Amino acid sequence: MKKELFKVLAKLNKTVLPSFGKKQLDMSKAAKWQLAIIAWRYYVTRNSLD
Repeated sequence: MKKELFKVLAKLNKTVLPSFGKKQLDMSKAAKWQLAIIAWRYYVTRNSLD
């Protein structure tokens, strides 16, 4: 149940949230909201793969 929820969230993240990797964002110059999005995407991706 939990894994399916995170898989749906991962697909939603991919379509809705921006990808900072493609834009080659410098992590030391990233704003707080950009770091929050990166952390959220990491959390969801990590839980969808387990």
